[in-house]
Amino acid sequence: MIDHMGLTVSDPTRSRHFYDKALAPIGYEVLMEVPKDFTEGRAVFGYGVDPKPDFWVSEGVPNQPRLHVAFRAERRTQVDEFYTAALAAGGKDNGAPGLRPHYHPDYYGAFVLDPDGHNIEVVCHAP
Repeated sequence: MIDHMGLTVSDPTRSRHFYDKALAPIGYEVLMEVPKDFTEGRAVFGYGVDPKPDFWVSEGVPNQPRLHVAFRAERRTQVDEFYTAALAAGGKDNGAPGLRPHYHPDYYGAFVLDPDGHNIEVVCHAP
């Protein structure tokens, strides 16, 4: 079981704006910011659903190759809302909401590239 993960971004202000908007439909929000005294002056913040962050964003040179991160949604409407919000927040389309039956019959997901090109997905597995 994965406890948490993170990625590195070039502009934490731009990325925070993107992730604040894109992840809101699934209930994710910034739950913690690590003081810069502990991060060599870099911005580091963690998203999650209360009480614990499980997705961390750190300022620096973006990961190479870019990462793919998939977040689970309870409802397909959340996938649609993520896609709309992420595009409005500056993301780039990488796969509109829809069924992906080659994964399994009820796999409903959407893919958006964040400001640094990381492939961010929200997926619902429910029928």
